[in-house]
Amino acid sequence: MTRQEHSTALEQVVELVSQHGADAMGAAFATLLEIGMKLEREQVLGARAYERTDDRRGHANGHKPKTIDTRAGRLAVQVPKARGIEFCPLCLRRGWRRERARPSRRGW
Repeated sequence: MTRQEHSTALEQVVELVSQHGADAMGAAFATLLEIGMKLEREQVLGARAYERTDDRRGHANGHKPKTIDTRAGRLAVQVPKARGIEFCPLCLRRGWRRERARPSRRGW
């Protein structure tokens, strides 16, 4: 996904939310999360998708479906995979399928 495709996806998110309001927040959040994970994979690999560089540390290797529970509801996202380097998006630490609860104001 190139930078142009990212901005097009962001425009689609804005349009989705403006047309459907709060009902579309889950889908909008899933799209933004997927874009963020792809950008993170590009940084880890040292190259964008289909880009050939000497600094490349691995290769993009498709996506895998995951379902996560968030405050916006249960979301199905496509998590990017990598080959030749270990990659796990920071927003989805290994084994996490649920958003962490916030500490209460009374204490930790």
